[in-house]
Amino acid sequence: MRYIIIGAGAVGATVGGRLARAGKEVVLVARGEHAEALRADGLRLTTADGTHVHRLPVATGPADLGTLRRDDVLLLTVKTQHTIDALDTWGDAEVAGGGTAAQRLPVFCLQNGVESERLALRRFARVYGVCVWLPSTFLRPGVVSALCAPLTGILHLGAAAGGSDRMADRVAADLTTAGFEAPVVDDVMRWKYAKLLGNLGNAIQATTGPESHPAKAALLRRAVEEGEAAFAAAGIAHASRAEQAEARDGKVDQPPGVRGGSSWQSLARRTGSIEADYLNGEVSLLGRLHGVPTPVNDVLRHAANIFARKGLPPGAMSVEDLTALADEAAARAAAS
Repeated sequence: MRYIIIGAGAVGATVGGRLARAGKEVVLVARGEHAEALRADGLRLTTADGTHVHRLPVATGPADLGTLRRDDVLLLTVKTQHTIDALDTWGDAEVAGGGTAAQRLPVFCLQNGVESERLALRRFARVYGVCVWLPSTFLRPGVVSALCAPLTGILHLGAAAGGSDRMADRVAADLTTAGFEAPVVDDVMRWKYAKLLGNLGNAIQATTGPESHPAKAALLRRAVEEGEAAFAAAGIAHASRAEQAEARDGKVDQPPGVRGGSSWQSLARRTGSIEADYLNGEVSLLGRLHGVPTPVNDVLRHAANIFARKGLPPGAMSVEDLTALADEAAARAAAS
């Protein structure tokens, strides 16, 4: 199989580089300065076992590859706000022997949140979800680090509509060879909903900085409580904290001094967008559909978007000010 990594950022480049080092055929899809750096100097990927430069084929779109192969596997690793553009771009690509990528090829969604699988299922016949536990950093074109050990990451995967199949098993085997743990599960979205609860803190970290603080932990607890209440009202199951701890503890330990997560990095790179609409915004959506107040997540989503759209640096807001906004929104919700 050939792996086409659509969005070779922190997660995509790490997975692509590790697969390539394990002897798998990989194409990196990127744009702008990042694509130029990958073509000129290769991917400089640092993991717990050292730094390696991977000189891999780089594409900016399907036209660079011509007709796609029947054994191509699409790994979608863009942020969710870019998913529709990526699916539309790659879905119509022709595949050798007839048909399009959307009709013939499998697409694996290695993304935070739960919306990309739904978007993909509208377009692609073969869609798989992947719950990504892979702390990694991408701040400079062509340079990515993923320093967890003893495993680079854990990637639960399965069919987005439920169940598993031979394709999921084959991809999981390749990921395992590449240094990941890749359990194939029948309920992958249950794992992704659980991961979503943890990602509700991305907006807190992005706006107030990655340093730990009791007030940040308290604000995250409030956001998670809203998320759990919205899930319960919607009848959505999610993996428990105990299950997640059993699956991950001692396997993907980060060294001290690692910088902020994906939303923090979006602000640091001044990308102009952030994934809060599909993290905190998912809780807001469920709350509005099922009558559950979500004032904390509403505030976090709004604050993160203001930072992204105005180009504000990560950590420019105090946690006290962010908490005050959440308190005001909660008071309004209680009074309404």
